[in-house]
Amino acid sequence: MTEVVSDQTDRTDRAEGSDRADLSDRVAGRPVGRWDDGLIARRSAGRTAEAAGAQDEAVRPADEPYDDDLPRGGTYGRELRGRLDALRELVGLSRTRLDGGTLAEAGRVLDEAAARQGLSAQHTVVAIAGATGSGKSTLFNNLAGVSISETGLRRPTTSAPIACSWTDGAAGLLDRLGIPGRLRRRPLKLGEPDEAMRGLVLVDLPDHDSAMTTHRDQVDRVLKLVDAVIWVVDPEKYADAVLHERYLRPLAGHAEITFVVLNQVDRLPGDAADQVLDDLRRLLDEDGMALGEHGEPGATVLSLSALTGEGIGELREMLGQFVQERGAAGRRMSADVDAAAIGLRPVYVADGQRPELGEGAREDFADRLAEAVGAAAVGEAAEREWRRNAGRACGTPWLRLWRWYEARRDPMSSTESASGEAAEEEEVTARQRVEQAVRTVGDEAAAGLPAPWAQAVRESAVRGAAGLPEELDALAVTAGVPHGRPPRPGWWPAAVLAQASMTLLQIYGGLWLVGQIVGALEPGLLPPFLVMLAGVVGGPVVEWSCGVAARGPARRYGQEAERRLRDAAAGSGRARVLDPVSAELLRYREVREQYVAVTGLSTTGR
Repeated sequence: MTEVVSDQTDRTDRAEGSDRADLSDRVAGRPVGRWDDGLIARRSAGRTAEAAGAQDEAVRPADEPYDDDLPRGGTYGRELRGRLDALRELVGLSRTRLDGGTLAEAGRVLDEAAARQGLSAQHTVVAIAGATGSGKSTLFNNLAGVSISETGLRRPTTSAPIACSWTDGAAGLLDRLGIPGRLRRRPLKLGEPDEAMRGLVLVDLPDHDSAMTTHRDQVDRVLKLVDAVIWVVDPEKYADAVLHERYLRPLAGHAEITFVVLNQVDRLPGDAADQVLDDLRRLLDEDGMALGEHGEPGATVLSLSALTGEGIGELREMLGQFVQERGAAGRRMSADVDAAAIGLRPVYVADGQRPELGEGAREDFADRLAEAVGAAAVGEAAEREWRRNAGRACGTPWLRLWRWYEARRDPMSSTESASGEAAEEEEVTARQRVEQAVRTVGDEAAAGLPAPWAQAVRESAVRGAAGLPEELDALAVTAGVPHGRPPRPGWWPAAVLAQASMTLLQIYGGLWLVGQIVGALEPGLLPPFLVMLAGVVGGPVVEWSCGVAARGPARRYGQEAERRLRDAAAGSGRARVLDPVSAELLRYREVREQYVAVTGLSTTGR
């Protein structure tokens, strides 16, 4: 016993340097984080430090576990752990798409959830918050059963958070709250400890409406870390706009871990207390805070007088039952996840149709690229080339000779110049068509998406389109009209033979006439004339017949050339634009599924 009191006194002297104390404990082989920071209760006049330590040891159960021996990680249920995992995955998938400020609150919730899960699951940290003069410090002392927090007319009375723990093992929790050892207390009562309050860590906060900014900052900081909060209001300030707009309304989703206490009812005459309490309930309902009535989950609202003790027993009973459930930390984290999900809703929930790139948009994009690359013109050129080749093989030699002569006689310089200018103009138009096609498909894919993801989809389309016009230009050369002559159908040799026969008839008839003219042959103009006429007429007929027969193959040849170029252009556009856009939409669907898991709702199908 003497060694324990000596150890506690030594730690009291070093309460300001808790980190050094922990280091000394490790060196000495003692457990780290034990609740033995030295101050047990607010010392009465004439009480010595040794007597206080001895009395504290007398009321502490011998088998009280140290902080390192307390269960950890048992605070959260399977559902909450799943939501936290989904939130962690959601943040990881979104870091490159959303700015840090948007994900800051979600990151804070994850950090705090991990920190709280690593601490005692047998303790419940409850903060008492209120305005100046609301009597929260008096209520704090009344619950502790001893004067711990200063009360009086001087404002503000509470300048820093003061903690009171009913059992050992809460040092890690209070380290997380940043409450130094000199402001940690124990309720001092002779006799058996209060089992109903076992595991409670009560924190008295500074006034939330204090004129000192540091006080308000401490309130805001601690309120984000505690497992539950008791809001103390008085008949004069229960409708204060600062309380409702800055705290109660934003924390409406934390109703299950919220107690709202109307204090100082002893100052109200008759049934005025009930009227004020009803009005307080109305204001809380307007704040969106669910009230725990008729067995439904929600905030606990009651009236009491911390000065006279009226209603304290009811609050103590409710608080004890609340602490013994050991579920406040999990409900707090679940409410924090809900709040983070609500804050993230605008950047994850799409309005409108299901975010996807439909077949219609893909086909339209392919049509635009085919138009930009000139697939139709290439097909027409291929068809003309097929017919031209047929004309060279099946046409009359005299017509082919005339075409050759015309080609040699017509200068090509002006045509080349004009065609060069037309090609340059066509190149500019094609580039504009490609850019327009990319913008259109990006806008269609981003339609209905939240702004950050819509922007990411458009940017992925623009990035992928870099170099696409040049690639399409190369495809127009390599995948357009094939080099060499078009393939010949099976009837081609017969047509060539027929045309050659017609030519031979013309030559034979002509020679026959010349022979008669010069007297080498017997006169008779009609037979050679008919033979030559048959060749002259038969040649064009064969050529026309070949042209008619060539229409189908030529058209199919041109369509095949157009299809090849169209498919090549569509493949290039798909690889450079559509695939990145689809990947971005897939990422959005993944984060949307994770967001649905964070909210705990079923998938809506969007």
